[in-house]
Order: sequence, then structure tokens, then C-alpha cells
Amino acid sequence: MAESALTNRHDDFPKWYQDVVAKAELADNGPVRGTMVIRPYGYAIWERIQSEIDVRIKAAGAENAYFPIFIPESYLSREAEHVEGFSPELAVVTHAGGEKLTEPVVVRPTSETVIGEFMAKWVHSHRDLPLLLNQWANVVRWEMRPRVFLRSSEFLWQEGHTAHATHEDAAAYARQIHYDVYHDFIRNVLAVPVYLGMKTQSERFAGATNTMTCEGMMGDGKALQMATSHELGQNFAKAFDITFQTEDGQSAHCFTTSWGASTRLIGGLIMAHGDDDGLVVPPRLAPLQVVVLPVRDDPEVMSAVRQIADDLRRAGVRVKVDQARGSFGRRVTDWEIKGVPVRCEVGPRDLAEGKVTIARRDSGEKVPVPLDAVVSTVHDTLETQQREILSRAETRLAERTVDVTTIAEASAAAKEGFARVSFDVLRGEGEAQLRTEAITVRCLQRADGSMPDRDDEPGLVAIVGRSY
Repeated sequence: MAESALTNRHDDFPKWYQDVVAKAELADNGPVRGTMVIRPYGYAIWERIQSEIDVRIKAAGAENAYFPIFIPESYLSREAEHVEGFSPELAVVTHAGGEKLTEPVVVRPTSETVIGEFMAKWVHSHRDLPLLLNQWANVVRWEMRPRVFLRSSEFLWQEGHTAHATHEDAAAYARQIHYDVYHDFIRNVLAVPVYLGMKTQSERFAGATNTMTCEGMMGDGKALQMATSHELGQNFAKAFDITFQTEDGQSAHCFTTSWGASTRLIGGLIMAHGDDDGLVVPPRLAPLQVVVLPVRDDPEVMSAVRQIADDLRRAGVRVKVDQARGSFGRRVTDWEIKGVPVRCEVGPRDLAEGKVTIARRDSGEKVPVPLDAVVSTVHDTLETQQREILSRAETRLAERTVDVTTIAEASAAAKEGFARVSFDVLRGEGEAQLRTEAITVRCLQRADGSMPDRDDEPGLVAIVGRSY
């Protein structure tokens, strides 16, 4: 097998995933089990995810802040359901500075508790509400079966935390984040179609009264939870005494929300769009949209390469010049593995005819293009790729989601993709029965696909599948 060859996806999807992570130079395993080192190219993708999500969060009115990574253990114990939900995953520090700590501290698995403590200090009146906060940070959840980007003991994410005067305002804001931030980014930038729905009570975030989720289908038919938004009711507000004075002078507890998306999105990118040649990055997300690739290190060729790159940069394209080190074939393979959307291949014979070759990463299509049409062709090609990558993912989601009527049929369908089944069939012991087969209800929807207000609405439909 050649050094750059990847495992065939259909032969061994998990091994193919590991190959792509390594050979696309996205990440490496860290020195402590379950941790990861994100390499520059992987981090460049994360920076693009950050910037796209951050601008949407700010448009929704939230402001960025930062809170400590260490949380007093007593904070978590004040919200019993929350600590019970996270207890197996907690990393606890008992010694520091050569001494045993008076009170152990927890390395944050999420920050509802510490942010709740400070919300209680900062909120006094209805005039302080809503308080809309977000932080970009790392968190630690000790994983027994880690996988880079998908489940690592330490990962990067954003976590939003808000306080509101009423349940209605909190619920509306959590939905706004879910649709205007997460769904908009995942569909229109990451190019992954998702089912939007509500988690069942057994699948909710610890301490939440409602959890909403974006569930994508990966290339092997499994589900990936890509982002979640939680209504926390007054659970954390009561635990941390987050109160405010109402307009009529009464004291009341706030209603809070939290919501987050993480470096798991990079895992979703790999598995949703990757092929046997490696990563496929949608152009709107790609840190490098075009690589200008000289066929050989020739002065005239390199001069043309630099000019093309400058023209593309001036047109707002994210571009890189390949340095012509090594064979042309190996360099093409390396850029294909990294999933750069467009290659502009420049050789002496094409230049003599006043043209270059434009190659699409997703389809492999290659077309000759006149030099004076490179910029316009690249723009059109990037837009076409973005649209068609999403379309292919939509087709897969539709073709591999099956309407069923029984638990046995749901179980069979989940071996290849998703099942759509009446939630009434699963109430009682049905959901637990599926869980024994490593199948879960990914979300609940109304029959028309819209988001329900509560899980006891009549006529709800469950999306069922196996997940990462």
C-alpha cells in the first residue's frame, strides 16, 4: 500500500476515519489517553468554524466572556441532577502546590454552575435581563472510549449561558440560537442537513427541562449529535439563587438556558463528506479554498502561479501557492486528502496556450480555463461545489431514513440509517428496549418535521438511529 493510501470507507469506516485524521494532518493523539493535539490545518478549520458561529452568536445578542476552568466541587453538588449526570466523566483535582486542597476542584465539564454563581452576583433587577453570555473554552469529560474529535477527554467548544425574566423569553431565545446559529451554520456552511428536534426525557442534558438537538447522518448511516440547546427552567437559578426584582417590586428566580457546539463538528465534517480520497471541505468553510499548483518548478510557471494567486486573493478567495516540492502526482494526492475544494494546475504547455486546468475536489472534474477567466470560474466552481455537497448529503439522509411502524422494523432500519416511527410505539419500555441494542431516539419531531413544544404532544414522531 502506498504511503498516502487510505483504507476504503466501505471496508472499515472507523479505520478510514483515523487515516483521514492522520494523513490530512488534522490532529494527533495527545500524550494523555483521550487527549488530542490539533495540528495547524485542523486548527485552521476550527478557526473557520469559530468565526462563522461567533458572528451568528453576536448577531443574536450574546457577548463573549471567560470563566475559570476550575470549579469548586461544592458548586456541582448544589444541582443534584447535574452532578449525577456528569459524575462518571469528572476530572477532580485534590492536590495543588504540593498540598492537599481544603476543597477539591473539578475541571469544568461545562460551566452552568460557575456561571450561575456569577449570574447571581450580576443580576439584580428586571433591567439586567436578559443576560446573554457566551464563552469559547476547553472542557474535560473523562472518556472511556475516546476517538479524536468525536469523543475526547478534553475538547474545544463554545458554551452559551443566558438568564431571562420569563419561561417564554428563555424558550424563545434557546430556539433562536438553535435555528439562527446552529442550524444556519451546519446547513449553509458545513453543508450537512440535520433533523431538528427535541430529546426525550432520558436523553436530555443533566438538569435541563428541554434539550433541542441537530442530528446529522454520517457517511456510514450513523447519527452524530452536532449541537444542542437547553432550556434549564429555574433549576440552576434556584440552586444558585439567581433572582431579580420584577417591575412590581417582587423577587423572582430567573429562567436560564445553555447551548453549545464543539470540535466534534470537525469529526462531522470528515464523516459526512469525506470519500476514499480523503477529506472534502465545503468551500464556505474551507480555510484554503484554492491551491495553485505548479506542474513543475519552472520560472515562467512559478511567475504565473504567483500572479494567479494574487488575482484570487484580491477577489476574496482564500488561496495558497504550492511550493512545487516533490512529484506533481504526490502533491496532487496530498491536497486531495486535505480536501481543498479547487486545484488550479499550472503547467508550461497549458500556459503556452494561455490557459490553466481547474480541478474540483468533490467530483474530480477537470476543465481547461483561459487565464483571464480563472477568477470568475473559481467563484462559480466554489458556489457550485457548496450547493452540490449539500445536495448529496440531503439525498443520503432522505434515502437512508425509513418510515416504520414497529420496534423490530426500527431496529432493522437503524442498521443502515435512521428510522422514523411514531413515538407512541416507543413510550413505556420501547425506548429502553432499543437502547439495549445500542439504538437511541435521536430526537422527537411533529409529523410535519417541526419542533414540538413538549414531549407529551400527541402525534410525535421519533427519529431513531445508532450514534457516535
